[in-house]
Amino acid sequence: QVQLVESGGGLVQAGGSLRLSCARSGRTFSTYTMGWFRQGLHKEIEFVAAINWNGSTTYYGDSVKGRFTASTDNTKNTVYLQMNSLKPEDTAAYYCAADPNPWRVGVRSNDYRYWGPGTQVIVSS
Repeated sequence: QVQLVESGGGLVQAGGSLRLSCARSGRTFSTYTMGWFRQGLHKEIEFVAAINWNGSTTYYGDSVKGRFTASTDNTKNTVYLQMNSLKPEDTAAYYCAADPNPWRVGVRSNDYRYWGPGTQVIVSS
């Protein structure tokens, strides 16, 4: 079993930055693909970013390209999501997720088996 815990969310003004962290524990393997998703109030879950186990492959959702950067530190079993130039529409609960399949860098929520409880990000205008 894998446990994921996000941290780093909070309240920030538009144009500001936040860095989210996702710590893995339990039965962890450094070859997991990690994803970030978000869900705003009354909205469907949205793909944000995905990164493969060694950081060599990343994908981003169109709404965050050029502003968000995913990274991984396998020595710490932690992945990060650096969020810059935040906009009010980025307000959402952010979730990290893990896919045991190292050959897939998925953009669908169904690609991921393990999920964290989420961390809230609020961007004020």
